[in-house]
Amino acid sequence: MPFPNLDSVESILAIVIVFGVLVFVHELGHFLLAKRAGILCREFALGMGPKIFSVKRGETEYTLRLLPIGGMVRMAGEDPELDVLKPHMEVTLERDPVGKVTRILLDGPNGEGKGAVTGTIVDFDLEKALSIVLETDGEQRTFSVHPQAQLVKDGHEVQIAPLDRQFKGKTVMQRFWAIFAGPAANFLLAFVLFIVIGLVYGVPVNEPVLGEIIQGGPAAQAGLQSGDKVITIQGQPVSTWREMVEIVSKSPDKQLEIVVDRGGQMINAMVHVKNEENVGKIMVGNAVTYAPGQVLQYGGKSTYEFTTMIVTSIGMLFTGSVGLNDLSGPVGIFKMTGEFAQQGLAILMKWAAVLSINLGLINLLPLPALDGGRLAFLLIEALRGRPLDPHKEGMVHFLGFAFLMLLILVVTWNDLHRLFTE
Repeated sequence: MPFPNLDSVESILAIVIVFGVLVFVHELGHFLLAKRAGILCREFALGMGPKIFSVKRGETEYTLRLLPIGGMVRMAGEDPELDVLKPHMEVTLERDPVGKVTRILLDGPNGEGKGAVTGTIVDFDLEKALSIVLETDGEQRTFSVHPQAQLVKDGHEVQIAPLDRQFKGKTVMQRFWAIFAGPAANFLLAFVLFIVIGLVYGVPVNEPVLGEIIQGGPAAQAGLQSGDKVITIQGQPVSTWREMVEIVSKSPDKQLEIVVDRGGQMINAMVHVKNEENVGKIMVGNAVTYAPGQVLQYGGKSTYEFTTMIVTSIGMLFTGSVGLNDLSGPVGIFKMTGEFAQQGLAILMKWAAVLSINLGLINLLPLPALDGGRLAFLLIEALRGRPLDPHKEGMVHFLGFAFLMLLILVVTWNDLHRLFTE
């Protein structure tokens, strides 16, 4: 059985682009605010699992990973690379012309240049003092370490991270913004997408002005034209598009007298309303505007309305009004994305905006392993005046991640069950 809506190149491409953009923008938010705070970002990754592509630019390695289920910005202080340096280990130090250590070679005495020194580590501090003590030729010598020195093992270089370049070395507010920036970027993306939709396709106006007239429909047969402004229906004044739609919707199979203003001239038209499943239709579209002010308002209003709707849905999940069987996971969302891709670019862009809002809100939930969970720990730290035990916090996030993976498996099973039984 072929997977619905994934049997076309266009649908698959749409899924890859939509989810790639959502994850990229989310991680870009983290990345930019972390860099602004002076945090060393070791890796910017799209996807999870094994690396399939990587390139290093400056201090950061940009990678593409095998599993398309997320991304990450790996910040200094969150990785174990520097744990390879131990007392009593023989290393070679390479120094610059002023004597600062620029490279610490862990593979034996193979340094090059006049400044190379080989010895056994007695002590080191690569976070605050930026120094390393070696025993060499029977004496102990202390060397100053450059803040951008590299640890080198098996040809692989890892830049050291002084405390002021680590995530934990920043203020609570700096760390807050570095974490919050990810979800915030998703809301900003949704706002931008709605604006692009408005600029390209127009924003529906609230006035009862007729837009596209469907050929052969009731409005066209009655002689109504695009641009006509509805004044009254059956003698009842109409001031908004919504009012007009409500009257027509409640009048299937009825004959309505509609008075319109056409360039200052009042036109009377008798329209026989079409019946579509007991809903009245006259086959006209809403007029649109491309005014920048209206487009900006549309972007903000749409972002707010969909945010409110999703918050309400999440609340229903926690109150038990909606069960796990009603949730969709990656498979269900991929399927829907493929369906929307086949309905046109405007629909796909609106769906991408909704997904972006959803991603931002889910990440703000105060659950371990999510951005909201990390923000919750920062709030506790701010109230206590000191951070929690990092090992305990790490364990909580690990358990939260395990629970999250279990939840994804459950909703994915729901998706597959619906896919093959409906």
